[in-house]
Amino acid sequence: MFETLKTQPADKILALMQKFREDPRESKIDLGVGVYKNAQGVTPVMRAIKAAEHKLWEEQTSKSYVGLVGDPAYSDAMIKLILGGAVERGNIAAAATPGGTGAVRQAFELIKMANPSARVFVSDPTWPNHISILDYVGIETVTYRYFDRETRGVNFDGMVEDLKTAVKGDVVLLHGCCHNPTGANLNEVQWKEIIAQMNERGLVPMIDIAYQGFGDGLEEDAVGVRLVAAGTPECMIAASCSKNFGIYRERTGLLMMVSNDTAAQKLNQGTLAFLNRQNFSFPPDHGARLVTMILNDDALRADWAAELEETRLGMLGLRQQLADELQRLSGSNRFGFLAQHRGMFSLLGTSPDLVEKMRSDDGIYMVGDSRMNIAGLNADTVPILAKAIIDAGV
Repeated sequence: MFETLKTQPADKILALMQKFREDPRESKIDLGVGVYKNAQGVTPVMRAIKAAEHKLWEEQTSKSYVGLVGDPAYSDAMIKLILGGAVERGNIAAAATPGGTGAVRQAFELIKMANPSARVFVSDPTWPNHISILDYVGIETVTYRYFDRETRGVNFDGMVEDLKTAVKGDVVLLHGCCHNPTGANLNEVQWKEIIAQMNERGLVPMIDIAYQGFGDGLEEDAVGVRLVAAGTPECMIAASCSKNFGIYRERTGLLMMVSNDTAAQKLNQGTLAFLNRQNFSFPPDHGARLVTMILNDDALRADWAAELEETRLGMLGLRQQLADELQRLSGSNRFGFLAQHRGMFSLLGTSPDLVEKMRSDDGIYMVGDSRMNIAGLNADTVPILAKAIIDAGV
C-alpha cells in the first residue's frame, strides 16, 4: 500500500527555515518564521504563564481527560476575551482544539458536514494553510481581492465586488485582526459594510483570529469579530492562544459557533463534540488550563496584559523605525504603509526575484511572496534590512 504514496509539496516556510539554518553568514536575518521573537531573538515564556504553571504544578491532582470539548471554564474565559458580551453566552457553542489550526480544520469539517456544496471565499492572499486544508478536505475555494499592491492597503472596492459573486450558503473567511500575511486590516466602517453584504446575500462568515492584542490592543483588535458575531444570523470563529499567550507548543485553540437562534445552541454544541471525537477525541488541556487560570485571576491577567502590551508596542516601534529608515534612504514615503500595518507581518509587495536577491546578497530571509515577520527584527537589524530593500531596488 505505501508504494502508492506520492511526495507531498514541501511547506515553503519550513523549507525557508531550513535554508536559514544552513546559511553560515552571521549577519543573516530571519523574517520568515511565523513566531514572535524578542530583541534577543528568543520566543519567551510570558511571566504570567510561568506563574500559572508553577501554581498548576502545586495544585493539579490528576491528568485524566477533561471532556470532548475541553473544560467549559476555558470556553467561557475565551468567549469573554474575544466577544466581550457582544453575544449572549447561551447563543454560543464552543470546543477546545489543538491550536488555532485545529480550530480552522474543525470549522472546515463543519462546513463540509453542514453544506457539502458550499464554497469558501478567502482573501488574496491569505495564510497558505487555509487553502491547503480546504483543498485536502475537498471544499471549493474562491479568492476575493484584498491586498492593493499599489497602496499596500486593503483593496476594499475589489473585495466587495468579488463577494457579490458569492451565493447563499457560501462561506466568507475573514481575518479578525493583524491580517496574515499582509498586515493590512479592515476598519470599522468596512467591517460594517462587509456584514451588510453578507447578510444581503445569505453568506456565512468564518473568522480566524490568531493575533488578538498584537495590533491595536486587546479590545480594539476584537471590534470586527464582535460586530460580525452580533450582526449576522450565524458565524464561526476560530481562535488561537499561540501568539498572545506565547504558548505555541501547547497547541491551544477554540472553535465557536454563534447563532442568533438560542434553540440551536444544544445542537451546535453536540456537533462540535462529535467532530472532536472523530478527529482527536479529547483536546489538550495544559495550555487551555493556563489560559483559564490567567484570565480568571486579576493579578495574573494584569501581568499578562501588561507584557502583551509591551510586545505590541515593541512591534509598532520596529515598524515605525523601519518606515523612517526607508524614508531616509529612499527620499520618499513610499514605505509608509509599514507603519500603518498591524501585527507580526507585513507584505512588502515586491517580486519573488527581488526577495531571492535580498536572500542571496544580504542574507535576508522572507517568504517568497515578500511576507516578512516584523518581530524577527530588532533596533540593530532594522537599518540592515532597510539598506537591503533599497539596494535590491524594491
